[in-house]
This record gives sequence, C-alpha cells and structure tokens, in this order.
Amino acid sequence: VFCFPDPRTDPWPLVYSPLPVTLVFTSYLFVVALGPSYMRRRRRLELRALLVAYNLAMVALSSYMFYEFLVTSVLANYSYLCQPVDYSRSELGMRMARVCWWFFFSKVVELLDTVFLILRKKQEQVTFLHVYHHGSMLFNWWSGVKYVPGGQAFFIGMLNSFVHIFMYGYYTLASLGPRMRQHLWWKRYLTILQLCQFVAIAAHSSYNLFTECPFPDGFNTAVFLYILSLLALFLHFYYRTYVRGKQ
Repeated sequence: VFCFPDPRTDPWPLVYSPLPVTLVFTSYLFVVALGPSYMRRRRRLELRALLVAYNLAMVALSSYMFYEFLVTSVLANYSYLCQPVDYSRSELGMRMARVCWWFFFSKVVELLDTVFLILRKKQEQVTFLHVYHHGSMLFNWWSGVKYVPGGQAFFIGMLNSFVHIFMYGYYTLASLGPRMRQHLWWKRYLTILQLCQFVAIAAHSSYNLFTECPFPDGFNTAVFLYILSLLALFLHFYYRTYVRGKQ
C-alpha cells in the first residue's frame, strides 16, 4: 500500500508531485542561508501587529485541526493501538484525509516562523534544530498525505495540533512586547509538553512494529527514527536552556 499514492489525495494541491514541496523547501533553505546577510545592513523589523495576527491565526488553525482529528477519529471508532488507513471515499474517510492535508499545509505556513525571525534579526534562534524540524516536517507530511492520509498517522497530527495551540498561544503573548514577559514563566513547561509528545509518538509508532497491524511498517519505522532524532535534539535544547543555563 505504501508504494502507491492514495488516489483520493494524489491530485490535491502540493501533493500531486514532489516538485512543489521541493521548491518550497529549496526556497526556505535560500532564505535561511542568505536572509541574515541581506538583513545585516538593514534595520530590524518589529512586525508586532503582523506577528500577533499570524500567531492567533495559527492558534485557530491548530484548534480546528485538533478538533477535526479528534472528532473524526471518535466518530469513525479509530483504534489508538492499530488503525489502518480508510482508503474508501466514505464521508469520514474523506474527512480524515482532508484534515491530514490541512496539517501538511500548516507545515508549509509554519516556515514563516523562520522568515519572521530573520526579518527581526533574531538569527541566533534560527538553530539547526529549528531548521531541521521545520524543513523535515514538510517531506514527512507530504509523504503521509500522498500515501497514508489517516490511519495511525492521525495520532501524530492530533497530538501535534494540540501542542501547537499552546505553542502559538505562547508566541502570541510574546509578540505583544516586553510587558508580557512576566506572564511567560511557563516556557519551560511548553518544552516539557513537546518532549512528552515525542515520547507518546515514539511509543505509538513502535508498538505496531512488534504487533500485526495492516499499516505500513516502513512508515512507522520512519516516524519512530525521526521522532528519536527530535527527542535527542529537544533534550539537548532543554539541558542547554534550563539546566546548564540556570547554572
């Protein structure tokens, strides 16, 4: 199944060919590589109103996706242990496929996070972790929507959407300016929530590698290895920021 595109999602925008997503990724790398030197002799941009609007929009989109993942999985009686993809054109099967596409599209939109950091001359925040996470999610979810839009993958999208509600809520408050700094004491707990998310996804993906489940093992293996890489990078970030940083 994993070798053949899902005929329902294959013709959808950005999915029909690897070329559009590759062009988006290449453009992103150009911005990351050349943006800081372009901004070096220019004044940093504040972008406060734009950032507030963008972050609130991302909170709304994340909330919508979480709702769709949760409600559709409940209505379709999805299993959290083993859930094959519903390749039918049933109402619920198409509803799950559509929210998977929106989740993929949200990863395209989230590349603006990096653009805004560069325009505000906060290049120190454009770390390897930041670029690796944003760039790799594009291809992960492109392949997810093209081949397995639903099934086990719904859990990843649902959990990540839930975490992003709080993450972009934090960014919304932070973009309001220094006066909000006293209300941002929970940044550490946001990182812990992200780490818990990775542990849950790793457990969820690895479980089916040791059980009989009609969901592609190749996809679960790829997710498991990718999540381990994120877990290692985020743990390093946590140690550097909250443990060694405090010392």
